[in-house]
Amino acid sequence: MSDNIAITPADVALVLDGVHSSAARLSATLDALTDFRAREPSSLTGWSRGHVVTHLARSADVYRWLLTLARTGTRPGPRADAVTLDRVLHEGAGRSGAELVADLRTSLDRLLDEAASMPAERWNTLVSALAGWRHPAWFTLHRCRRELETHHVDLNLGYTTACWPADYVTWALDGTLTALAAHRFPVARIIAEDLGRSWALSATGPTVTAHGHVLLAWLAGRGRDPRLRSDQPLPTPPRWPLPPAPGWS
Repeated sequence: MSDNIAITPADVALVLDGVHSSAARLSATLDALTDFRAREPSSLTGWSRGHVVTHLARSADVYRWLLTLARTGTRPGPRADAVTLDRVLHEGAGRSGAELVADLRTSLDRLLDEAASMPAERWNTLVSALAGWRHPAWFTLHRCRRELETHHVDLNLGYTTACWPADYVTWALDGTLTALAAHRFPVARIIAEDLGRSWALSATGPTVTAHGHVLLAWLAGRGRDPRLRSDQPLPTPPRWPLPPAPGWS
């Protein structure tokens, strides 16, 4: 990432199109979410599918809050803190499948409507993630897409990391590996053989090779695929995602 936060309307339109596509694929998967399936475990420890869908809906609300702040310059009501979000998550997870899906679709629609109303000059306004790091408003769209793609897999309803779009995988690997290099993650090189891309991270450590989605799944804590190849023992990646590096001032 660069401290230069400028982005063109065409860039915003491209990212926003990716969010629309991710949301549409998720919505299609959730068409079959029954009450029983909503209560079944997701692939996240201790979370049912209802937890995952509720988390996605509340995350969309948070992103909409940030975009409204960027657009208007005024806080649109109080911001939910981590304790509140955790309470709302557990309170909402037990709802019926229909209620869960309707809630998520409404939250995503409101987020996308807010994004559509953003003046071009406001996309570069800096806002803060709940963890405290700052980013331009347009990066909220990237965060939303990452959330949708990652948790779509976590639902364990047939959408796998192999379903991730190549442009999303490339973007996520770029950001993840830049952040890991800044944290001196002990891997020498990452090679995404299907994407024709490689990243140098460290002077020492293994060279790791696989398809991009396999690499991203490993770095994102979504399992280590046997197709992941390394010439040395692999280190354990830190909790993902890391704040962007070097970030924005």
